[in-house]
Amino acid sequence: MSLADPYWVWLFTHAVIQGVNLIAGDILGWVQITIRTGMVYINNPTNVVQMSIDFECSGIIESMALIALISFFPTYARKEKVFYGVFGMVYIYLANVIRLLTVIAIVHFGGRSTYYIAHAIIGRLVFYVLVIALYYNVFTYSQLARGIYRGLEQRLEKKES
Repeated sequence: MSLADPYWVWLFTHAVIQGVNLIAGDILGWVQITIRTGMVYINNPTNVVQMSIDFECSGIIESMALIALISFFPTYARKEKVFYGVFGMVYIYLANVIRLLTVIAIVHFGGRSTYYIAHAIIGRLVFYVLVIALYYNVFTYSQLARGIYRGLEQRLEKKES
């Protein structure tokens, strides 16, 4: 299964488009989205700002990096790898939707002049802080907790002997 296949790119991209459309379009009314093309028209008081959601906005690259790391991570059993893989993909999807909603909110209230800062700086910061939190919890914190647990378990076994 190749996740670089156009179908998977389309699926990830349209999942993000649907998530953004549900919240920013249907619920809040801040945008109009052309689902087929991924064009987002952000409404604001002065004019409409146009943004495109494409494969770079889909989160597929970040999701595949996470899956690759989890696949070769030696500590987890197979069931744990599947759990963290699925959990991580859903988490990255939600982080990506939050990132795009942040960009849309800033542009909706701030106007066209805020687009670059919202998209290139603030949106990426939001996304990467969320992804780093995921990586910390999946790889670092879990290893510290396991290490502490195993150390405590060994100490308790020695005391009982």
